[in-house]
Amino acid sequence: MRDKYTLELLEDRIGYRFRDQSLLRQALTHSSYINEQKIHKSRDYERLEFLGDAVLELVSSEFLFHRHKDMPEGELTKTRASMVCEPALAFCAREIGLGEFLYLGKGEEMGGGRERESLACDVIEAVVGAVYLDGGMEKAKEFIHRFILSDLENKKLFYDSKTTLQELIQGKLKKDFQYVLLDETGPEHHKTFRVEVWMEQEVIGRGEGRTKKAAEQQAAYQALLLLRKSGKN
Repeated sequence: MRDKYTLELLEDRIGYRFRDQSLLRQALTHSSYINEQKIHKSRDYERLEFLGDAVLELVSSEFLFHRHKDMPEGELTKTRASMVCEPALAFCAREIGLGEFLYLGKGEEMGGGRERESLACDVIEAVVGAVYLDGGMEKAKEFIHRFILSDLENKKLFYDSKTTLQELIQGKLKKDFQYVLLDETGPEHHKTFRVEVWMEQEVIGRGEGRTKKAAEQQAAYQALLLLRKSGKN
Protein backbone atom coordinates (compact mmCIF):
# COMPACT_ATOMS: atom_id res chain seq x y z
CA MET A 1 0.00 0.00 0.00
CA ARG A 2 1.35 3.44 -0.86
CA ASP A 3 2.65 5.30 2.16
CA LYS A 4 0.19 8.20 2.07
CA TYR A 5 -2.85 5.91 2.19
CA THR A 6 -2.70 5.24 5.92
CA LEU A 7 -5.31 3.64 8.13
CA GLU A 8 -5.63 6.97 9.95
CA LEU A 9 -6.50 8.71 6.68
CA LEU A 10 -9.21 6.15 5.97
CA GLU A 11 -10.56 6.58 9.51
CA ASP A 12 -10.80 10.32 8.80
CA ARG A 13 -12.73 9.63 5.59
CA ILE A 14 -15.27 7.34 7.19
CA GLY A 15 -15.55 9.37 10.39
CA TYR A 16 -14.83 6.47 12.72
CA ARG A 17 -11.78 5.77 14.93
CA PHE A 18 -11.12 2.11 15.61
CA ARG A 19 -10.24 1.01 19.10
CA ASP A 20 -8.68 -2.07 17.51
CA GLN A 21 -7.12 -0.81 14.28
CA SER A 22 -6.05 -4.34 13.31
CA LEU A 23 -9.68 -5.00 12.40
CA LEU A 24 -9.60 -2.24 9.78
CA ARG A 25 -6.30 -3.51 8.43
CA GLN A 26 -7.74 -7.02 8.17
CA ALA A 27 -10.79 -5.69 6.30
CA LEU A 28 -8.45 -4.19 3.69
CA THR A 29 -6.16 -7.23 3.31
CA HIS A 30 -6.53 -9.45 0.24
CA SER A 31 -5.58 -13.13 0.29
CA SER A 32 -2.85 -12.48 -2.31
CA TYR A 33 -1.06 -10.23 0.20
CA ILE A 34 -1.48 -12.85 2.92
CA ASN A 35 0.08 -15.50 0.66
CA GLU A 36 3.05 -13.34 -0.27
CA GLN A 37 3.71 -12.22 3.29
CA LYS A 38 3.10 -15.74 4.65
CA ILE A 39 0.53 -14.46 7.17
CA HIS A 40 -2.14 -16.75 8.63
CA LYS A 41 -5.05 -17.10 6.19
CA SER A 42 -7.62 -15.94 8.76
CA ARG A 43 -6.10 -12.45 8.64
CA ASP A 44 -7.54 -11.58 5.22
CA TYR A 45 -10.89 -9.81 4.74
CA GLU A 46 -13.08 -12.82 3.93
CA ARG A 47 -14.39 -13.64 7.42
CA LEU A 48 -15.17 -9.98 8.06
CA GLU A 49 -16.96 -9.84 4.70
CA PHE A 50 -19.17 -12.75 5.80
CA LEU A 51 -20.13 -10.90 8.97
CA GLY A 52 -20.54 -7.53 7.27
CA ASP A 53 -22.85 -9.01 4.65
CA ALA A 54 -25.21 -10.21 7.41
CA VAL A 55 -25.13 -6.85 9.23
CA LEU A 56 -25.77 -4.98 5.97
CA GLU A 57 -28.72 -7.21 5.13
CA LEU A 58 -30.30 -6.58 8.54
CA VAL A 59 -29.78 -2.80 8.48
CA SER A 60 -30.98 -2.39 4.89
CA SER A 61 -34.02 -4.57 5.63
CA GLU A 62 -34.93 -2.45 8.64
CA PHE A 63 -34.40 0.72 6.57
CA LEU A 64 -36.81 -0.46 3.85
CA PHE A 65 -39.34 -1.87 6.34
CA HIS A 66 -39.76 1.53 7.99
CA ARG A 67 -39.45 3.68 4.86
CA HIS A 68 -41.96 1.74 2.72
CA LYS A 69 -44.71 0.76 5.14
CA ASP A 70 -47.06 -0.60 2.46
CA MET A 71 -44.53 -2.38 0.25
CA PRO A 72 -45.16 -6.15 0.02
CA GLU A 73 -42.53 -8.71 0.99
CA GLY A 74 -41.58 -9.62 -2.56
CA GLU A 75 -40.99 -6.00 -3.54
CA LEU A 76 -39.01 -5.37 -0.35
CA THR A 77 -36.74 -8.29 -1.19
CA LYS A 78 -36.24 -7.08 -4.75
CA THR A 79 -35.51 -3.51 -3.65
CA ARG A 80 -33.04 -4.62 -1.00
CA ALA A 81 -31.21 -6.76 -3.56
CA SER A 82 -30.79 -3.76 -5.87
CA MET A 83 -29.55 -1.55 -3.03
CA VAL A 84 -26.78 -3.92 -1.94
CA CYS A 85 -25.89 -5.53 -5.27
CA GLU A 86 -22.27 -5.60 -6.46
CA PRO A 87 -22.40 -2.45 -8.66
CA ALA A 88 -24.13 -0.46 -5.92
CA LEU A 89 -21.62 -1.43 -3.23
CA ALA A 90 -18.70 -0.89 -5.62
CA PHE A 91 -20.05 2.62 -6.27
CA CYS A 92 -20.04 3.28 -2.52
CA ALA A 93 -16.51 1.91 -2.16
CA ARG A 94 -15.28 4.19 -4.95
CA GLU A 95 -16.86 7.23 -3.28
CA ILE A 96 -14.79 6.47 -0.16
CA GLY A 97 -11.72 5.57 -2.24
CA LEU A 98 -11.33 2.18 -0.56
CA GLY A 99 -9.32 0.76 -3.46
CA GLU A 100 -6.38 3.00 -2.66
CA PHE A 101 -6.06 1.54 0.84
CA LEU A 102 -6.03 -2.17 -0.03
CA TYR A 103 -3.18 -4.50 0.88
CA LEU A 104 -2.68 -6.50 -2.32
CA GLY A 105 -0.13 -9.01 -3.54
CA LYS A 106 1.97 -8.01 -6.52
CA GLY A 107 0.01 -10.17 -8.95
CA GLU A 108 -3.34 -8.80 -7.84
CA GLU A 109 -1.96 -5.27 -7.97
CA MET A 110 -0.64 -5.78 -11.51
CA GLY A 111 -3.97 -7.30 -12.53
CA GLY A 112 -5.88 -4.13 -11.63
CA GLY A 113 -7.33 -5.37 -8.33
CA ARG A 114 -7.76 -1.86 -6.97
CA GLU A 115 -10.37 -1.13 -9.65
CA ARG A 116 -12.17 -4.50 -9.62
CA GLU A 117 -15.86 -4.10 -8.74
CA SER A 118 -16.19 -7.51 -7.11
CA LEU A 119 -13.27 -6.80 -4.77
CA ALA A 120 -14.57 -3.32 -3.92
CA CYS A 121 -17.94 -4.85 -3.04
CA ASP A 122 -16.34 -7.49 -0.79
CA VAL A 123 -14.13 -5.00 1.00
CA ILE A 124 -16.86 -2.51 1.88
CA GLU A 125 -18.80 -5.40 3.43
CA ALA A 126 -15.64 -6.36 5.34
CA VAL A 127 -15.32 -2.79 6.63
CA VAL A 128 -18.95 -2.99 7.83
CA GLY A 129 -18.01 -6.18 9.68
CA ALA A 130 -14.95 -4.53 11.19
CA VAL A 131 -16.92 -1.50 12.39
CA TYR A 132 -19.56 -3.82 13.86
CA LEU A 133 -16.99 -5.83 15.85
CA ASP A 134 -15.16 -2.72 17.01
CA GLY A 135 -18.04 -0.39 17.82
CA GLY A 136 -21.22 -2.45 17.86
CA MET A 137 -24.43 -2.34 15.86
CA GLU A 138 -25.10 1.39 16.28
CA LYS A 139 -21.74 2.39 14.81
CA ALA A 140 -22.17 -0.12 11.97
CA LYS A 141 -25.63 1.28 11.29
CA GLU A 142 -24.23 4.83 11.20
CA PHE A 143 -21.62 3.75 8.65
CA ILE A 144 -24.18 1.94 6.49
CA HIS A 145 -26.65 4.82 6.53
CA ARG A 146 -23.95 7.37 5.71
CA PHE A 147 -22.13 5.54 2.94
CA ILE A 148 -24.52 2.92 1.53
CA LEU A 149 -28.13 3.94 2.18
CA SER A 150 -27.67 7.64 1.35
CA ASP A 151 -28.45 9.24 -2.03
CA LEU A 152 -29.95 5.99 -3.34
CA GLU A 153 -31.64 7.56 -6.34
CA ASN A 154 -28.40 9.02 -7.66
CA LYS A 155 -26.48 5.78 -7.03
CA LYS A 156 -29.09 3.74 -8.85
CA LEU A 157 -28.94 6.16 -11.76
CA PHE A 158 -25.17 5.58 -11.92
CA TYR A 159 -25.04 1.79 -11.82
CA ASP A 160 -28.05 1.47 -14.14
CA SER A 161 -26.78 4.28 -16.37
CA LYS A 162 -26.17 2.36 -19.60
CA THR A 163 -29.56 0.64 -19.55
CA THR A 164 -31.37 3.82 -18.46
CA LEU A 165 -29.70 5.87 -21.20
CA GLN A 166 -30.60 3.35 -23.87
CA GLU A 167 -34.24 3.26 -22.76
CA LEU A 168 -34.40 7.06 -22.66
CA ILE A 169 -32.79 7.78 -26.04
CA GLN A 170 -34.17 4.91 -28.09
CA GLY A 171 -37.50 4.61 -26.29
CA LYS A 172 -38.60 8.11 -25.29
CA LEU A 173 -36.53 10.36 -27.54
CA LYS A 174 -36.59 8.01 -30.57
CA LYS A 175 -33.01 8.88 -31.51
CA ASP A 176 -29.81 6.96 -32.27
CA PHE A 177 -26.73 7.02 -30.06
CA GLN A 178 -23.36 5.33 -29.84
CA TYR A 179 -20.29 5.04 -27.65
CA VAL A 180 -17.03 6.16 -29.26
CA LEU A 181 -13.69 5.00 -27.85
CA LEU A 182 -11.34 7.98 -27.93
CA ASP A 183 -8.18 6.25 -26.74
CA GLU A 184 -6.70 3.71 -24.37
CA THR A 185 -3.47 4.44 -22.56
CA GLY A 186 -1.14 2.71 -20.13
CA PRO A 187 0.35 -0.79 -19.90
CA GLU A 188 -1.77 -3.85 -20.67
CA HIS A 189 -2.40 -4.64 -16.99
CA HIS A 190 -3.36 -1.06 -16.06
CA LYS A 191 -5.06 0.61 -19.01
CA THR A 192 -7.19 3.73 -18.93
CA PHE A 193 -10.02 4.04 -21.45
CA ARG A 194 -11.65 7.30 -22.54
CA VAL A 195 -15.09 7.20 -24.13
CA GLU A 196 -17.64 9.63 -25.49
CA VAL A 197 -21.36 9.09 -25.94
CA TRP A 198 -22.87 10.64 -29.09
CA MET A 199 -26.57 11.22 -29.69
CA GLU A 200 -26.82 11.70 -33.41
CA GLN A 201 -24.33 14.57 -34.10
CA GLU A 202 -23.83 15.74 -30.52
CA VAL A 203 -21.49 14.64 -27.71
CA ILE A 204 -23.65 14.28 -24.59
CA GLY A 205 -21.27 12.54 -22.21
CA ARG A 206 -17.63 11.63 -21.57
CA GLY A 207 -16.18 8.96 -19.33
CA GLU A 208 -12.92 7.43 -18.20
CA GLY A 209 -12.25 4.08 -16.56
CA ARG A 210 -9.92 1.13 -16.14
CA THR A 211 -12.14 -0.92 -18.47
CA LYS A 212 -14.08 0.08 -21.56
CA LYS A 213 -17.30 -0.88 -19.78
CA ALA A 214 -16.48 1.36 -16.81
CA ALA A 215 -15.69 4.28 -19.11
CA GLU A 216 -18.97 3.77 -20.97
CA GLN A 217 -20.86 3.65 -17.67
CA GLN A 218 -19.33 6.95 -16.59
CA ALA A 219 -20.10 8.52 -19.99
CA ALA A 220 -23.70 7.28 -19.82
CA TYR A 221 -24.11 8.73 -16.34
CA GLN A 222 -22.82 12.13 -17.48
CA ALA A 223 -25.18 11.96 -20.48
CA LEU A 224 -28.14 11.25 -18.21
CA LEU A 225 -27.28 14.21 -15.98
CA LEU A 226 -27.06 16.45 -19.06
CA LEU A 227 -30.38 15.22 -20.46
CA ARG A 228 -32.02 15.60 -17.05
CA LYS A 229 -30.73 19.19 -16.80
CA SER A 230 -32.08 19.97 -20.27
CA GLY A 231 -35.48 18.50 -19.38
CA LYS A 232 -35.28 15.61 -21.85
CA ASN A 233 -35.52 12.76 -19.36
